This record gives sequence, C-alpha cells and structure tokens, in this order.
Amino acid sequence: MAHRIAILGGGVGGTLLANLLRKSLSRADAQITIIDTTGRHVYQPGWLYVPFGEENPRHLIKPERRLLRAGISLRTGGAQSIDLAARTIRLAGGDLLPFDTLVLATGAVLAPEAVPGFAEGAHHFYSEEAALRLKAALESFQGGKLVIGVADIPYKCPPAVLEFVLKVEDFLTKRGVRDKTQITYLSPINRAFTIESVSEFIAPILERRGIALELFFNTESIDPEKKLISSMEGETIGYDLLVLVPPHRGAPVIRDSGLGDELGWIPTDRHTLEVTGHEGIYALGDATDVPVSKSGSAAHFEAKVLARRIAHHVNPAKHAAYPCYDGKVLCFLETGHGEASQIVFDFEHPPKPPAPNRFYHYEKLLFNKIYWYVVPRGIV
Repeated sequence: MAHRIAILGGGVGGTLLANLLRKSLSRADAQITIIDTTGRHVYQPGWLYVPFGEENPRHLIKPERRLLRAGISLRTGGAQSIDLAARTIRLAGGDLLPFDTLVLATGAVLAPEAVPGFAEGAHHFYSEEAALRLKAALESFQGGKLVIGVADIPYKCPPAVLEFVLKVEDFLTKRGVRDKTQITYLSPINRAFTIESVSEFIAPILERRGIALELFFNTESIDPEKKLISSMEGETIGYDLLVLVPPHRGAPVIRDSGLGDELGWIPTDRHTLEVTGHEGIYALGDATDVPVSKSGSAAHFEAKVLARRIAHHVNPAKHAAYPCYDGKVLCFLETGHGEASQIVFDFEHPPKPPAPNRFYHYEKLLFNKIYWYVVPRGIV
C-alpha cells in the first residue's frame, strides 16, 4: 500500500512540497493530498504594490490546481479537525482523510479584531480587499499625519511594513504632498526591526527621509472618531491616516486540535521541522514557532528540506539521509525611489544588507513576475 502523505494548507510551502514529493516519489510509493481552504494560490508579497497602483490583484491569485503536478490530489474547503491518535483529518464536508505522514502548512491568519477600533480606524495591505481600500485612501490623501506601524509580533513578511514606509514616502513625494505630511513609524520593540543588523541598516534611511521613529509602541486600542492610537505603554498618537499591520494568529484548526501554543503557532523543531512530541507530523512556513521570519522565503527553503526528509522516510533505499533546515531566508527590501536591498541570513549568520541600488529593485520586480513559473513548481 502506498504511503499516505497529507499536506494541510497550500501556499508556497505546501504547493512546493507536494510538487517536490511527487517528483521524487512514484505513485506506488506515495499518495499525496493537499487540503486547501479556497483552492486559490495567492502571491502575498504582491499586496505591497497594490496600494501604489503598481500591481493588479488579479495577477496575484491563481488556481492551486494549475500549479500542481499530475498525481497530486487537491481537496478544497479546508479541515474541521485533526485526530492525531487515529491519524485522520476531518475535512470541511465531513469526510475523513487518513494519513501516515502529515505536514501542517496552515499559515497565519489576520486577527484585526484583537485591537479594539482596528476595523474602523486603520488600514493595512495584507489582503486584496484591504490593499485596494488603502489604495483609495492614499490616492485621496492630501497631507497630514501619516502613522504606520505594527500592532503585534510575530507577523507575516516582517520587512514589508518597512518597505511600505519607504515606498509611501516616495509615493507622496511624486504626488507633491510629501512636504505636507508628517510620517511616523511605530515599532513595538526597542529598534526599527527585530533583527539588529537590519535595524542598523534601516534607521539611518528613515532619518534621512525625515520619518520619525517611535519605539516601544505596542498598540492597545484605536479611537477612529478622535483618530487616536493608544499603546499599552500609555502613549497616545494622533493620525489623519493610519496604516497598521494587524495582529496575526495561527489557523483555527491548529488551535482547535490542540497542536498550537496560546496564539496558535505550532511548536516545531527548528532543524527537523517535526512537530514537538508527534512522530511523522511536520510543520513549515508561517504556521510554526521556528525562530525565522514568517515569509514565503522561509517556507520555500523549509519545503526543500522537508521533501528530502519525507522521501527518505518513504523510500530510504532510493533517497539520501535526512538533511536539516539551517534557517536560511532570502528576501528583498524595497527602499523606494527605484532602489532596493537584500536580506540573506540563517540561524548562524545574521544578515548584512547591502546599500540600496537599482539592481535589487529590478531583480525583485522580475522575481514577482516569474514566481508562478519557478517557485511553486520547484524549479528554484
């Protein structure tokens, strides 16, 4: 009987993993099933460009089925629960899907409701609807107090909010309203970014662009009528336009199945990617508590490692021994004005971002276009 591999969640990690496993393992070796909530694959880094009119949301979403190799089963609708003892998943329609190996790629979900007043008082760009709403707000913005920040950590794609800060400064300059705008960036920690070397890189850029930096501002509530944002530390800041990364949480099915911590993140061995205390159950990408950024890049490198680990487990005679994930992440950081930098690091080596230049900016734009053809399919 073929080994039954279930991957709960699509996205870059789940899709890439399924394709790599199908490439490595014959149908006689393994049955591979992806369970996805919507059946739509979203290129989430593209949401950053939508508020500036630089990307069309329609180009950021494709049917999951079109990205999968033949011989991979796709079940849509998501999952109701996971029974670890019985090694089954109850699907949204009530069917039970048995598995021998399970991979949790359930990602992170937005939780704006965790901040009172968020829905009425703040904008963000972490979904299609929100990015389009922010686009309209930026187009009508004529100056005033623009406040940008992070409501809570961790959150998806950590550099994205800094990219937005620097891109919006460029955007307002081109619109001729930069000199009428006071831009303030709120950080919940003691520096501009969680990684110290990136913070040291970005802080001088913020200063040169005239962007104020407020540290230790952990959002408690928003008053949309008075246009005030208040912190747990007791500070209150007024705004005319507020852009705030909403809190993130683990997927409900993870919390409901008792697999996550208090916020729903899955305790995961950072090298083997095995869920703590559960043999044959793995996790990757945003869903885990692995100490790397919640990003498509991390999921990409984790999926490559996990594909080899699972292939070896299923057919050890054909596939090499287990590799380990070393924490590798590679991502770009847009700095506005047609330039960008790059962040590359792993568990042992902190990033050393190079000076912004046009090469990295155009490299990122190119990557945004070729993503569909190379990353989910396992070509890079």
